[in-house]
Amino acid sequence: MQTMAETATESITIAAPLDKVWEIATDLENYPTWTHDVKEVVITNRDDEGRPHEVEFRTSALGRSTHYTLEYDYTSAPKKLAWSMVKGDIQRSIDGAFTFQSTDDGNTHVQYDLAIELVVPLPGFVKRRAERRILNAIKELKTFAEA
Repeated sequence: MQTMAETATESITIAAPLDKVWEIATDLENYPTWTHDVKEVVITNRDDEGRPHEVEFRTSALGRSTHYTLEYDYTSAPKKLAWSMVKGDIQRSIDGAFTFQSTDDGNTHVQYDLAIELVVPLPGFVKRRAERRILNAIKELKTFAEA
């Protein structure tokens, strides 16, 4: 049975300049310090500029631990940080991006787009609960950047 990717989008304005928000968003090794569901991050490959390119994650998901590896794309830096899954245990695919835009008052508008396809389909209420947890990452980014 083929499952479809679940997509979610969340936007928020962070009371911090774009360069600070970008620095936090690209400091993947420190995600476990401010992102509740990220338990471990291992950088397995860096690009020519030393930025994390291929990254293994261990996160909490649906009451269990899950592992996946993402490949990061800095082509539109510092306006966009995009990623796609290389491999995962319960995921068939993960594609996402943070898009950053400076506001006139020196803050940063951030949009978080995510598409996940799981190996096994989930009931609707479980998907909605998981989506809320995943989208909470943008709120955690705001809290950390404004601290």
